[in-house]
Amino acid sequence: MNNRRTFIKKSGLFLAAASIPSYGFLLPKGNRKLGVALVGLGNYSSTQLAPAMLKTKHCELRGIVTGSPEKIPVWQKKYGIKDSNIYNYENMDSIANNPEIDVIYIVLPTGLHAQYAIKAANTGKHVWCEKPMARTAEECRQIIQACDQNNVKLSIGYRMQHEDNTQTIMKWAKTKPFGTIKYLKAEAGYYGNPMNPWKLKKKMGGGAMYDMGVYPLNAARYSTGLEPIAVSATHTTNRPELFTEVDETTIFQLEFPEGIVANCKTSFGESLNNLEINCRNGWYYLRPFQSYSGVKGKASDGTVLKPFGKNQQAVQMDDDAMAIINDTPVLVPGTDGLKDIVILEKIYESAATGGKRISLI
Repeated sequence: MNNRRTFIKKSGLFLAAASIPSYGFLLPKGNRKLGVALVGLGNYSSTQLAPAMLKTKHCELRGIVTGSPEKIPVWQKKYGIKDSNIYNYENMDSIANNPEIDVIYIVLPTGLHAQYAIKAANTGKHVWCEKPMARTAEECRQIIQACDQNNVKLSIGYRMQHEDNTQTIMKWAKTKPFGTIKYLKAEAGYYGNPMNPWKLKKKMGGGAMYDMGVYPLNAARYSTGLEPIAVSATHTTNRPELFTEVDETTIFQLEFPEGIVANCKTSFGESLNNLEINCRNGWYYLRPFQSYSGVKGKASDGTVLKPFGKNQQAVQMDDDAMAIINDTPVLVPGTDGLKDIVILEKIYESAATGGKRISLI
């Protein structure tokens, strides 16, 4: 136990010579369970993804990648993970030789997504990557290229697109039951005190826009079914002594074809959780729209969108697992994550000019 890191490193090297069959793939196709390895054992992995995996039908937590040896015994006791399925960041390449692992899920600070998603793709395992996809559009393209070259599927962890009420909003963008969309409002934020240290670091992909801003950004896109043609944005802060490198609050406006305007806001200094769509003949909303549970809403005709009632992360992982098992397209591919980061970079560019309108076409 005292030399846990050395042990784990050796176990990874030992695994390279192993030839244990993947029991998941010996099951009938409909009952197949994919072995998932979580990369990064922070708050989201420990409080959301790992517990949710116990509720899935097609996934099983079989491996972990961590730089914190002291976490290993806790995770092994709780989830029964084998010594041979434990890795650190230096030897995770050897997952390539482990047939028990089918998927590598990147759950690290945004600034590390590209480095480890590419490393994961190069093992030949399928890649799930948390949102936002990466810090830059170029990094997103590198991840997509690595997955394509290794012929593995890539899915981005936009859990909301797997949620029932959100999918109703996405459907209405196409069917237009209340007429054409005129404008919408999308807001997501929380009051961070204290703040997670890495979320205050620009190099790590910190800032409200990266962490929470992708929710209203992605929502504006899926609520309209369109891509924005222009953006303008501004940053504000009430705690400049804390937010020295990144944005505390970002207010941005997206212009879409057909004259649709989306007014959006994200913040580390204010509780925000609202999606409103206004149409020619009515309106509808989700409030809250991006919470882990209890997403609900209403429409102007009296329609009530009741809470989903299922674990969002479990549904997300099962959906992505079935895409692998059946070799069908994933719901949220890398190209969707890339589109958000292309727009996000322009949001920062506009904010740096004090709100200048920037064309996206």
